[in-house]
This record gives sequence, C-alpha cells and structure tokens, in this order.
Amino acid sequence: MPRSLAALLVLTFSSPCLALASDWEAILDEARGQAVYWHAWAGDTRINDYLDWVKRRVRDEHDIELVHVKIDDTGSAVSRVLAEKQAGNHEGGNVDLIWINGENFATMKENELLFGPFAERLPNFALTHPEHNPEVVTDFTLPTEGFESPWGKAQITFYYDAEEFAEAPPRSMSELLAWAEANPGRFTYPRIPDFLGSTFLKQALIAVTEETEALYAPVKQSDFEAVTAPLWDYLDALHPHLWRSGRQFPANGPELRRLMGDGELALAFTFNPAEPAAAVADHELPESTRSYILEGGTLGNVHFVAIPFNSPHQAGAMAVANFLLSPEAQARKQDLTVWGDPTVLDVTRLDDDDRARFVQASDNPALLAPEALTETLPEPHPSWMSALQEAWQARYVGR
Repeated sequence: MPRSLAALLVLTFSSPCLALASDWEAILDEARGQAVYWHAWAGDTRINDYLDWVKRRVRDEHDIELVHVKIDDTGSAVSRVLAEKQAGNHEGGNVDLIWINGENFATMKENELLFGPFAERLPNFALTHPEHNPEVVTDFTLPTEGFESPWGKAQITFYYDAEEFAEAPPRSMSELLAWAEANPGRFTYPRIPDFLGSTFLKQALIAVTEETEALYAPVKQSDFEAVTAPLWDYLDALHPHLWRSGRQFPANGPELRRLMGDGELALAFTFNPAEPAAAVADHELPESTRSYILEGGTLGNVHFVAIPFNSPHQAGAMAVANFLLSPEAQARKQDLTVWGDPTVLDVTRLDDDDRARFVQASDNPALLAPEALTETLPEPHPSWMSALQEAWQARYVGR
C-alpha cells in the first residue's frame, strides 16, 4: 500500500479490511497519477464505449489512467485475487476495481478479499439515498456493508417484434412455454453459465417451484433436488421448441439481441430495461420492437464496483467509483444513445439542473415507462446461482 494513503487509513483488528479516514481531498491527492486496472465485462460495444468515455473523464478530472481490463467472466478476476492472497501477495495485486455482484461478491466477502468499507465515504454515494433505497446496499440478499459501491440497475425485460404477434405476447412463464410450443425456434436464452441465461433459470424457478422461500437462504439449507425438480421439468418441455431445438444457445445477451435483429427470433429478453429502445435507436432492432414485464414482476438487482484488498491503487479506485456515481456519469450511462443503463441515484432528490440531465425523450415506442418497472422480484441467495449453473451443465451439456 502506498505510504501516503496508509496515513489516511486506520487499521481495524477485528477485520483484515481498512476503515477510511474522512479526508476526501487527501485521497484525491493520493489518486493523482495512479493507473487503475478495472476488470469489467467487455461483451457489449455500448458498454465498452461508455467505459472509454469514463477513462477520458477521470484522466481529465483526476489525472488517473483508467485501464479497462476486458473480461468475459467476472469469476476470473475474483479467482486472480484469491490466488494472489494465497500466494502471500497482500499489497501488489493486479486488480484495482471489479464490476461485480451476486455470487462473485459473496465469494470475495467470504474469503476476505475486499478493501473497505469504503462506499459510504464516497461523496457521491449520498446521492443514492440508501436509507430510502435499500437495494443499493443489498446484493442478492447480502448486505454490502460498504464493500461495494453501486453504479447501475437491472431488471429482466422481455421484448418482441409486434409485427410477429397477432395477439399479446406471453405474460408468464407458463404462457411462454405454450407460445414456444406454438412457435418453435423463435425463442431461446443464453448458454449457461452466462449471467443473463442463469438469471432466466432463476426467473423460471421462482415461477414453477412451490418452495420459493428456500431460495432466499443458502442452498445447502434446502433439498436442492426437490426445490428444483419443477424447473428441470419445465426446461425439458421447453428446450425442443427453442432456437435450433435447444441443441445450441447464444453466448450472451448481445448475441441474443443480434438474433432478434436478424429476424431469427421473435421474442427475447434482456437485463437492461432500456436496451431494446437503445437498439431501436441504433437501428439494430426494428421500429416494431416493444418491451414488457411479466405479470407478477421479474428479477431485478443492482450492479456494483468493488476494490480488492491488495490493490496498490486504492485511492484511484475510490476516485473512479465516486465519479461513476456523479450525476454527469449516471445521466450519460442512462442515455439511450450511449448505453441506457438505469441510474442508481435518487433523481427526485437531485437539484433542478442535475435532475434535468435525466430527462429522456418518450417517443421511442420500445421504451418502458418507469412505472412498468415497479414490480421487481428480489434475487435469490447467491449460492443458488452456482448450484443452478452446475446442475444445468450436468443435465444439458453434451446432449
């Protein structure tokens, strides 16, 4: 750890993590000139372009060189930090910032791989008003306790080509199965362990199991086979009617969107409610695209950034995390022409000038109204994600 930053920190003996001093200006002074290596998913051009903009802004504002380390699996970054700890590398890690949530956060927390608590010390964190928005301090049922900083929201949103539908699209998982049977090859989901595909499994499981409460406790506390048996019955019935008869699956959400744009699919889903509208604006999807939420709601969560315990550039990582929470960065991220990722800020509590940044044109017919996203289902305990992924692969891979 750099000596000057160490002077700003107080070591707590009850935890291997560090409690931060309140001198934010001193932390910014320490951050100047640092190179921050941000390990972040790189599977979407819009996201990559947005991160390029963030690079330019933190370079101009804080003299920080932000390096986007492009990964396709967050678990690889987590595994790297864990390996460094096991090798005794407690100060010179290669990862400064991780885009993270869910089971990867749980793994880092369990193995004491996180720096902090730091989130509440970021000046812009107050703009999320966590006392009124508890989702920004909860990650898949786990309290973040300041070891993550929120920077975006997600909720499963279905979208379809209205010209392909004479009637309303399926509004439940049971209706989806019936629709797929009547329209073979026109729907699919990403290959597991892709995050979006895994989230589809959880959405389906919540819909079909009679033991929903079990999903919000560690998986080892339940009878996994009994709880998930209805899910496998559902998927066994669904798969023969999927795109390419369920023998192949798209790699991720962007590939799913491409299949929609090419007309191979008539119905798809995303974890970004504004993605269909942004794709229409970019002419990737037809203007006849429409979006909707299932009756009873769909899974939603917040995504975060975290700082590894052995990052040598913790001050720079904090400065980047704080910038990501600025009204400027959050409004640009939410812009349909940029990314369309929903803000974690409590916009109603911003001043007039900052609130005006978030006003979006409402003439895009693929864009959901904000009130359509009020029925959000909470994510199950993170242990269910890994368990479902392993069971899916054991059941379907190689068939």
